[in-house]
Amino acid sequence: MATELLFVYGTLMRGFRLHNLLAGRAEYVGEGEVPGLLFDLGAYPAALRGHGGSIRGEVYRLPDPGFWVALDSAEGSQYHRGEVGVRMDSGGLVTACIYWHVGPLGGAVPIPGGDYRAHPPVKSIHHR
Repeated sequence: MATELLFVYGTLMRGFRLHNLLAGRAEYVGEGEVPGLLFDLGAYPAALRGHGGSIRGEVYRLPDPGFWVALDSAEGSQYHRGEVGVRMDSGGLVTACIYWHVGPLGGAVPIPGGDYRAHPPVKSIHHR
C-alpha cells in the first residue's frame, strides 16, 4: 500500500484515549466518511466492509512510513489494514488506509449512522 493517509473511526480520533499514538506523528487532514458498517465492541469499535451504510471518521497524513508498523501492532490481529475511498467533508475523494475488523463480533452492537462520537454508550465511556 502506497498511501500515506489513514482513516480513523474510533479510539484513535481526537478526544479519545488512543489519539496520543497519532499526536505529533501525524498531520490532521480533515473529516469524512467511507462505505461500511460500524459496531460497538465495548471498549472500541469494529468497522466492516459493507454497503448500505457509512462510517464517519478523521483522516491523517503519516509522513513516516515506519509508523505503520507501530499502528499495525497497536491494532492487533483482530484488524487488517486495507485501502478505502474517503469522501471528504471539504469535498473530493482521497484514498486512505483503514483498519477493518476481521475477528469475531460476539455481542457487538450496531452503531446507527456509523458515527462513533455520536453513539450514546461511547459518550459515557470516553467522556473527556
